[in-house]
Amino acid sequence: MLIGQLARRTGTSERLLRYYERVGLLTSTRQANGYRDYDDAAEQAVRQIRALLAAGLSTTLIRQVMPCALADGSLRPCPGVLDKLHAQLDRLDRRAEELAQARQALHQAIATAERSE
Repeated sequence: MLIGQLARRTGTSERLLRYYERVGLLTSTRQANGYRDYDDAAEQAVRQIRALLAAGLSTTLIRQVMPCALADGSLRPCPGVLDKLHAQLDRLDRRAEELAQARQALHQAIATAERSE
């Protein structure tokens, strides 16, 4: 399928699809006229890439995870990848705690300001 078709099917811009290809997350072949030609698996790959990006993974880590991806969107355990995913989860947990503390501090500041009115 052509890049425009893949973009429509996945709701992803053509620019992002070219970026995914440039950083090694997606592959295509070239037609005689130079147009990119994606196979049917590209649609699921783009959906997996988008989901992993939404989960906070970097494109570098996603490039390592993608070979572990199965057709149904799940991941099979690959050596070293699970450890990296656990490390990312730990980073997200720490960030969530920092945000919760910042949220609480803001609530307290607002409450104090409102009592002073």
